[in-house]
Amino acid sequence: MQVRGLNHVNIVAADLDKTITFYEKVLGMSAKEIPMAPKGFSGRWIEDEDDQPIVHVQQYDAERHGPLDDNRNTTGSIDHVALTCIDFAGMVKRCEDLGLEYQVNDRQFGDLRQVFVTDPDNVRLELNFPGD
Repeated sequence: MQVRGLNHVNIVAADLDKTITFYEKVLGMSAKEIPMAPKGFSGRWIEDEDDQPIVHVQQYDAERHGPLDDNRNTTGSIDHVALTCIDFAGMVKRCEDLGLEYQVNDRQFGDLRQVFVTDPDNVRLELNFPGD
């Protein structure tokens, strides 16, 4: 058995619509219905422009996820999710146009530029722009 890559990231959303809007407006991705989702399941696939699902977002459900507490707005042991992107300048402009807080990391070595943003569920995203 070998691991061949990361299939997707699952995010439990306190407000599903707000989370979907973030990924569509900020990252230019699109939300799609989940094929063969169980009845009553509230969630979406967030796909890239090649229709590849990257993020699976689902509505918070107390029965499944337990009670909300002070730790709800954390990602547990996960510090961040990194995504490979294009158009560094376009991303910075989009963040500024939307009034979204972001941090730029222009690394002192190599040709990688990074933008860090946080989604509505407090998931920190590392947006990597190689050679951009």
